[in-house]
Amino acid sequence: MLRRLPLALLAYAQVGYPLLLAAWARLERPEPLDEPPAGPLPSVSLVIAAHDEEAVIAGKVRNARALDYPDLEIVVACDGCADATAERAREAGADVVLELPRGGKIRAQDAGVERARGDVVAFSDANATLEPDALRELVAPFADERVGYVCGQVTFVNEAGTNQEGLYWRYEMAVRGLESRLASVTGGNGAIYATRREAYLVVDPVMGHDLSFPFNLVRRGWRCVYRPAARATEKMVPSIEGEWARKRRMMSHAWPIVVRGGLLDPRGWPPRYALMIASHRWLRYAAPFLHLVSLRSRSSRVAHAPLLAAAALAARVRLRPLLVARYYVLTQASIAFGLYDWLRHGTEAGWEQAEGTR
Repeated sequence: MLRRLPLALLAYAQVGYPLLLAAWARLERPEPLDEPPAGPLPSVSLVIAAHDEEAVIAGKVRNARALDYPDLEIVVACDGCADATAERAREAGADVVLELPRGGKIRAQDAGVERARGDVVAFSDANATLEPDALRELVAPFADERVGYVCGQVTFVNEAGTNQEGLYWRYEMAVRGLESRLASVTGGNGAIYATRREAYLVVDPVMGHDLSFPFNLVRRGWRCVYRPAARATEKMVPSIEGEWARKRRMMSHAWPIVVRGGLLDPRGWPPRYALMIASHRWLRYAAPFLHLVSLRSRSSRVAHAPLLAAAALAARVRLRPLLVARYYVLTQASIAFGLYDWLRHGTEAGWEQAEGTR
């Protein structure tokens, strides 16, 4: 029985947990946060952290300027830029351009929030494109005074390569939507999200907002929700191998949050949210090690053989099922290698652009 436990936990994390959420939502039928804010819309400051983004920053500022929102301030926080990012942002019409020493994305965002005047601070990546009504949709849940954080929906484009991130992300968004309806999300994304100004947290510069904000804000009494109608698109890494490298870097930032950033401490969370964190985050990050432990069983080795063979064959034969297997194997490996990188080398606050995403 114990030998089967690792595979049972993997099956629960990947399949059982989403099914549990779906059944829970059908039974409980929670009310969605769909009502628009009553009265005037809050003022919004859109903070864009940028490091050497001269190729895309003007387009990003123009995209922000075209948003259907009446009271919007655009703040570009240049993190140690050695190119013409600041100049291009000013030419495109940014309201505030900060030229900061290199300190990493989080510190650039902190500086942007400190300078911002909006009641709500929104954030987006330099290479993300927002739909015209994205900000209106993003602020709608703030009509509920319990809501402190809202993330929108990002769609990854550039399906011409081998990367299967789009498939995974659609699965992730479905899970996130169920979590949001029942309690709060357990993670966000950098392409489109916002907080009330008073809910904003200053976190360790190696700990990204995507993972650290939701569980910390829930601990402080806020609700953190997903708004799928707030839409953005972002170019994804073309290849699975490129995605593996990107996720490895991301996990080197996620592991400090898991180990010393409070993600393993359930104190202050409502019971159902603690269950969501355990199911979606703890088991997700434990997955590669559960795979390894399960290989002690002969039946598990037999079960893993087709997956590993398909992942290896995908390097030569670009069939969708084989590519999905390769994506899964390398994604699992990236979690373990991200931990190795953090333990051996630490994690720098700075970040570099993922290849092929601009």
